[in-house]
Amino acid sequence: MVDTPLLDTVKIPADMRGFTRNQLKQLADEVRSEVISAVSVTGGHLGAGLGVVELTVAIHHIFDTPNDKLIWDVGHQCYPHKVLTGRRDRIRTLRKGGGLSGFTKRAESEYDPFGAAHSSTSISAGMGFATARDLAGKDGHVISVIGDGSITAGMAYEAMNNAGATDSRQIVILNDNDMSIAPPVGAMSHLLARTVSSSGYQAIRGAAKSMVSHAPRPIKSTAKKTEEYTRGMFTGGTWFEELGFFYVGPVDGHDLDALVPVLENVKNMKNGPVLVHVVTQKGKGYAPAEKSADKYHGVSKFNVVTGEQSKPVANAPSYTKVFAHSLIEEARKDDKIVGITAAMPGGTGMKEFGQVFPDRMFDVGIAEQHAVTFAAGMAADGFKPFCAIYSTFLQRGYDQVVHDVSIQNLPVRFAMDRAGLVGADGPTHAGAFDVAYLGCLPNMVLMAAADEADLRRMVATAVAYDSGPMAFRYARGEATGIEIPDDPAPLDIGKGRIMKEGSRIAVLSYGTRLGEAMQAAQQLDRLGLSTTVADARFAKPLDIDLVKRLADEHEVLITIEEGSVGGFGAFVLHGLADAGRLDNGLKVRTMTLPDIYIDHDSPALMYKQAKLDADSIVETAFKALGRDFNAQAHLA
Repeated sequence: MVDTPLLDTVKIPADMRGFTRNQLKQLADEVRSEVISAVSVTGGHLGAGLGVVELTVAIHHIFDTPNDKLIWDVGHQCYPHKVLTGRRDRIRTLRKGGGLSGFTKRAESEYDPFGAAHSSTSISAGMGFATARDLAGKDGHVISVIGDGSITAGMAYEAMNNAGATDSRQIVILNDNDMSIAPPVGAMSHLLARTVSSSGYQAIRGAAKSMVSHAPRPIKSTAKKTEEYTRGMFTGGTWFEELGFFYVGPVDGHDLDALVPVLENVKNMKNGPVLVHVVTQKGKGYAPAEKSADKYHGVSKFNVVTGEQSKPVANAPSYTKVFAHSLIEEARKDDKIVGITAAMPGGTGMKEFGQVFPDRMFDVGIAEQHAVTFAAGMAADGFKPFCAIYSTFLQRGYDQVVHDVSIQNLPVRFAMDRAGLVGADGPTHAGAFDVAYLGCLPNMVLMAAADEADLRRMVATAVAYDSGPMAFRYARGEATGIEIPDDPAPLDIGKGRIMKEGSRIAVLSYGTRLGEAMQAAQQLDRLGLSTTVADARFAKPLDIDLVKRLADEHEVLITIEEGSVGGFGAFVLHGLADAGRLDNGLKVRTMTLPDIYIDHDSPALMYKQAKLDADSIVETAFKALGRDFNAQAHLA
């Protein structure tokens, strides 16, 4: 007899609230199959979601979402959650243009009360929801599901320290799928977890607390510690208790017979923050993911039967690989070079660096603030740290960049991957702001690689530059395919280059929009507008001689960059104003990312939407001249 598919009957979580334990198990199996099937078509984060299928089912079965607030940290665990919260019919649009986000997103569903694509924010946000609930005199629960990587970050500690000092009800579920903090999970630990979370234990505990409430402080303190440490001897979690959380666990996150009663008990607790320690396995239930080293953390489209991923054949190395290989070559010659990353060794190329120089690569975990100051300390003692952090994640360490690096003028080298728009990960991962937020800092040198050959030169330049901090940015994905120099000389600091000579239009590019600028120049030449193309290479110090030359010899000067307003274009305008070049009829146009967040799509379509492609450069030139581009293009 074939079981009736239960997932077809669940449109929203309320539809599963009356399910029996066996029905919940069947539903979990169906959700897991649905997630595997969907991600095989879309690609995305698979392993983390498979690890929380039973936990997701249990939470939505027990709690009254969306009235109860459920926050996922990090949001890439949320695919099963999306399947169960009215988005199953769109689950095969994950990370596609116009489709579902790969993370939780407030604008997408009422079941996503808080967006989380950067980690370690859920306990702070949960405390905000809990405090707002209490101030408004409302009821309801706040549940934050935080991964074992996310909980290592400083922000999570800050939030727990603050929440633990209050009596506000807040539930934190630690999804432990990689750490060794869990004692063995088995029948005894399940029994203990159920016991300490039960109403009977809570009543006895409450009575005992009441009995000693009027006793002298030493007696109260001794009683409290005795209860905590006695419980901690059997269940673990003393560290969380010291932060003020009532610890429950560990619980097998794939055993609904264990999970459901514990969460039911926790739901009925009246006061204070609770931490439920749930042990899970990434990739659970899908053999290829379970056997994979990264548990299929992030995958492209794949064959469900074999697990084989269909990755496109690359015509050129990625910018990340070019950076990694460049740094390795430089490190062979200079033993002062060290690599630092914040939980992204694979994504930044530091994994390859660490394979060659295991004693000179440091992964500090999800701790960008610490990574920056750690690098500053090494620089202060004569080393040459390359701090490889995505542009979007370096934002998290900005105060340290200012105070610990820039003010002290320390030669930390920031290698910023994922510059510009990044495709399927969307606006939370776009490298949009680093030119603006670093360019305003004294002592900082900024470079942007237009191609892989220049990225190789910029790594060499960073090694040679010891006069202060330096940051260089480069794009995600495949490079251009040009030849990379083996042992390049460092660049002249603050000097750009002319790529093509013209006479009427000048396009000054910063970063990998240079290819689009060259295409636009060809179009403009065909349309009778002779065009110069220059590659700035540096935003700071700006090549003011090059800028003045372009201003003096052309009717229109267009700057283009893969960054926000306030970045490279603004620096050029300041330079032109200071040089008196804005008073002679020069037409200047700055092309930047628009003042909006651009949703996920393919990078090419995102740049087209941002109007940073070749056609948009041509149109900008025509508009600057007061001419109708569409009419001219039609005549041509």
